[in-house]
Amino acid sequence: MKLERIWYRFHFFTLLLVPFSWLFCLIVMLRRWIYCFVLKKAYFDIPIIIVGNINVGGTGKTPLVIWLAHFLKHHGYRVGIISRGYGSKIKEFPQTVRPSIHHPEEVGDEPFLLARRTGCPVTIDPKRARGVEHLIAHHDCNLIISDDGLQHYALKRDIEIAVIDGERRYGNGFCLPAGPLREPPSRLKSVDFIVVKGASHKKEITMHYALKPLRNVADENETQPLGYFLGQSLHAVAGVGNPRPFFNILLDNQCKIRPHIFPDHHPFKEQDFNFEENLPIVMTEKDAVKCRKFAKKNYWYLPIEARLPSSFGKRVLEKLQEKNSG
Repeated sequence: MKLERIWYRFHFFTLLLVPFSWLFCLIVMLRRWIYCFVLKKAYFDIPIIIVGNINVGGTGKTPLVIWLAHFLKHHGYRVGIISRGYGSKIKEFPQTVRPSIHHPEEVGDEPFLLARRTGCPVTIDPKRARGVEHLIAHHDCNLIISDDGLQHYALKRDIEIAVIDGERRYGNGFCLPAGPLREPPSRLKSVDFIVVKGASHKKEITMHYALKPLRNVADENETQPLGYFLGQSLHAVAGVGNPRPFFNILLDNQCKIRPHIFPDHHPFKEQDFNFEENLPIVMTEKDAVKCRKFAKKNYWYLPIEARLPSSFGKRVLEKLQEKNSG
């Protein structure tokens, strides 16, 4: 039985795991207290923005980081992005991601996509403070966005942004392993902004996705509107934390999908696409970057862009000004 199947619904098996969740929460709170009052944090003279979540799985962090990077660059900041580099094969850190020479399987799919979409220097390093030092020293950055890292308390932060899936929210409300939470929901009381993908509540900021034209994975110069597959059958491929919104987009656009779910960060190989029916294949952009070297003409991906209210950007700038004036 997959744990995710019980995290977002009531199940008797949850009760068996609750004591372990209490222990997990205790360890999490103790660790945070130690970093707050005992251990020394890494401080920097430039602002650090943390974009993270308290849930396991996809909530929309990467589109938000891309939006923030473009927004802050537009307002004159020299933005650098730090990532743990989950799934990378790099052994020497820090490592700056270069889409022109690196492959996604080397540096991780999300750092690769961030570097490709933002044009910002992206450095991967499990020790984020060391990665920040590298970005400052080698790329003259005056603002850092951390992709994930809400629980990485060794790095000080000036702004914390928590991202939540508006549909799944906190699941059954329990921490690991009985539920999907890395920290209890009370942790959100201390963050600066709560951004919700989809329907939001009071004091939360709504993030929507704008759908871009489909792009051919083998030849990105070839594009088609999503309506190109209206009423057609196709293979829908997703190796992301929460594939359901992607599948729903295709269904809402009257596509007849054959869903194929892979683990998050799956290292795709050509044989993964040996489907019985020879139909068009549509995937997420994060998956597409790993399939380009063997893609065929019927491979497509759906780019998305985050859309956030102008008031959110204004409040972020205000907080950064407070940091600079302080």
